[in-house]
Amino acid sequence: MLKKTRHSSQVQSVLVTGASRGIGSAFARALPQDCRIILTGRDQDALDRVRDEITLPGREVSIVTADLALAADRSRVIEKGLTADLDMVIANAGTGNYGRFLDRELSQHQTTLSVNVEAVVELLHSLLPGMIKRAKINQRRAAAIVVGSTAGFVPVPYLATYAASKAFVLSFCESLSAELSADPVDILCVCPGATETEFGSRAGFSGGSPPGAMEPDFVARKALRAVGRRRTLMLDPVPAPVLAPTALLRATAAEIMRRAIDVFDRGRSR
Repeated sequence: MLKKTRHSSQVQSVLVTGASRGIGSAFARALPQDCRIILTGRDQDALDRVRDEITLPGREVSIVTADLALAADRSRVIEKGLTADLDMVIANAGTGNYGRFLDRELSQHQTTLSVNVEAVVELLHSLLPGMIKRAKINQRRAAAIVVGSTAGFVPVPYLATYAASKAFVLSFCESLSAELSADPVDILCVCPGATETEFGSRAGFSGGSPPGAMEPDFVARKALRAVGRRRTLMLDPVPAPVLAPTALLRATAAEIMRRAIDVFDRGRSR
C-alpha cells in the first residue's frame, strides 16, 4: 500500500459541492493555490463570487450550477468530474428542515435524502474508480471528504430526517474507508457541530447560529489536515459526546431532545 501523503499540499484537481457559501466556499479558499477546482451549487451568482475570490493567475476554476436533489443535475456534475482527472472530491452539499416530521411535506424529506444521501453515494460510486486508478498509475493518493454532522451521532427531534441522513453518511464513510483500505484513497467524514453558516435560517431556525459556533474556515482547514490521518473527524465547541461512555452518551442525547422540544414548543406558543 502506498504511503499516505498530505493531500492539503499535494491535491491537483478537486470537486467541491455546496460551494456557493458556508463550509463549501471555505474549502475552496483553503485548497492549494495551484490546484484546479470545480465548484458546484444551486446559486449561480454566489458561485461566481466564490470563483472571483479564489481565481489566481494560472489557476483553473470552473462552475457547474446544479441542484443535487435532481438526478439530471447530479449526472451533469458527475460528467464534469469524470473529465477533470480528479484526485479529491469534497461532498459538502447538505440540506434539512426544522420542524415536526409530520408537519413537513414529504417532498421536503425526500429532498433532504436526495442531497444528503443519494448524491453522496452516486458521486463517490461514479468518481472513485477513476480516482483510484489514476492514483495507482501516478503513485499518489486520492481522497474524498464527506461533510457529515455531530447530529449523525444522536437522534435529533425536529431534525429527524436530517440527523438520520447524517447517521447514514457517517456509517457509509466508515464502511467505505475500511473496504478501500488497501487502495490509494482516503475517505474522511468530517462532523462539525454548530457552525456560522446559513444552514439554520434555511432549515427554519429563527435564532441564527448559537453562541460559540465555529467559523467555516476553521472546519475546512481542520478537515484538510485530517485527510489520510483519520476516518472520522468530529469538530464541536463542546466535548464530543461520542467519546463519552455509553450511559453519558444516552444522557446527552436525552438532553438534546429535551432542549429541542422546549425550543420548538416555545416557538409554537408565540
